[in-house]
Amino acid sequence: MLRRVFGIETEYGITFNYRGQRRLSPDDISRYLFRKVVSWGRSSNVFLENGSRLYLDVGSHPEYATAECDLLADVVAQDKAGELILRELVSYAQEQLEEEGHQGSIYLFKNNTDSSGNSYGCHENYCIERVEDLSRFEQVFIPFLITRSLFAGAGKIVSTPQGARYSMTQRGEHIWEAISSATTRSRPIINTRDEPHADPERYRRLHVIVGDSNMSEFATFLKVATAAVVLAMVEDKTTVLRDLTLASPINALRDMSYDLWSEQPIPLANGRSMTALEIQTDILERAELFATTHDLPEDQRGAIGIWRETLETYRTNPIELSDRVDWIAKLQLIERSSTRNHLQLDSPRLALLDMLYHDTDASRGLYYQLVAKGLMRRTVSDVDIKNATTEPPQTTRARMRGAFIRQAKENRRDFTVDWVHLKLNDEMQRTVLLKDPFKTTDERFEKLLTAIERKPKLD
Repeated sequence: MLRRVFGIETEYGITFNYRGQRRLSPDDISRYLFRKVVSWGRSSNVFLENGSRLYLDVGSHPEYATAECDLLADVVAQDKAGELILRELVSYAQEQLEEEGHQGSIYLFKNNTDSSGNSYGCHENYCIERVEDLSRFEQVFIPFLITRSLFAGAGKIVSTPQGARYSMTQRGEHIWEAISSATTRSRPIINTRDEPHADPERYRRLHVIVGDSNMSEFATFLKVATAAVVLAMVEDKTTVLRDLTLASPINALRDMSYDLWSEQPIPLANGRSMTALEIQTDILERAELFATTHDLPEDQRGAIGIWRETLETYRTNPIELSDRVDWIAKLQLIERSSTRNHLQLDSPRLALLDMLYHDTDASRGLYYQLVAKGLMRRTVSDVDIKNATTEPPQTTRARMRGAFIRQAKENRRDFTVDWVHLKLNDEMQRTVLLKDPFKTTDERFEKLLTAIERKPKLD
C-alpha cells in the first residue's frame, strides 16, 4: 500500500488553578468543558463537521481524533485544529465558571503525563493491508518507532532513583510490551485490537500508542511521514530489509530515552548492537532506495529528503534542531533557565517550565511563545489550521462524513454518525455504510444528502 490513510488521537491534560491551588477536580472541569459539546450532539461523544471525533475519555481527558487523512499537510492541520477547537471550549467553560463565581484559570495541556505520574496517550492510526503475521513489524517497524524519538520525542524531566534526568520521550516510562491487545494496564508499542473501521477483509488499522504528543508541527509531519514510508516497505515483501529485532524493545525504549546524543549501542536479538542513530540511518537508506523503484505519494517522497536532513543535522549538531524537535527546544529552555537562575534539574521551577511548554493557550504556552518569535519551523499556516476546524480532508471518506453532518445540522435533522456509518434517524432509518476509507463520494451518499433536503425541517 503506497497511498495510505492515517490519523492521530490526542488525549489532553486539564486542570483548574487559582493562585497555585487546585479549586476544582478534572471531572468538574470536564463537565464545564463539554457543556457546549453536549448541546451540539446530546452527548460528550460527537463527530464534527471537519470529520473528526471529540469525546471525553477515561480519567476526564478530553480526546480529539482527527479525520482520516492521506495527505501529510492535512493530518498536521487537523491535529492543530484539535487544539484550536478545544481552546474555544476552554474559553466557553472559563466564562461559565466566572459567571458562577469560581475564581481561577483552566489549563489545557497537550502532553502525556501529569504531576502525579499518570500517563495519557497520543495514538497514531495507519490503515494497512489485512495481515495476521506481525513478525515483520517486530523486525523493522518497532525498532523504527523506538528510535524515531530522536526527532519525535516531546521531552520531559523524569524523577529516577538516580535523581532527576532529562528524557527525550514522555511515554517511554509508561510502555511495557512490544505488541499486545492491552491499552492501559500493560501499554504496548503497537496495540493489536482489531478494529479496522473499514472493510475487515481488506484492511487492518495499525494502532501505535508509543508516541508522544507533539507541539511542533514539524515533528508531527515527520513522525507520520516516516512511519507511512516504513510501513510501505514492510508491506512490500519483495523489499529486502535488515532484521533489526531488538533483544529487549522495552529496555531499548527506556535506555535510549536518556541517551540524548545517541552514544550507547542498543543490543539486537542477533547479538549485534547499533545506536539509535545507526538504526534510523539504516532504515532511511533503504527508504531512499525504495523511493527510486516505487511510486510513493509526492509528499512522502519529499519527506524522505527531510528525514535525511534531520538525521544529518542530529549527527553533526543536534542543537540546530531546536526549531523543529520538541525535546531539543524544551531542553534549551530548561538549560537556559537552569543556568540563569542557578537551578538543579529537580527544581519545581523547571518542572513548571517543562509543563508550560505544552500549554495550549497561545498567550501563555512556551511553545507558542517560541512560534511568535519565529523560532519554530512551521509546516502549515494559521489559515490552514482555522479551515481544518470546519472543513474535512477532501481526499478520503471524511469528506462525506463532514458534508453529511453539516447538511443534517443545517436542515435540523436528527442523525447518528461513526467512522463507517451515516444514518438519518427518521421513519426510513436511512443508513450508508462507508467501508472504503479512500472513497470520497458514493451514489448512496448522494441520495442520502438529497433525502435530508427533501424532508421538512424539524421544529
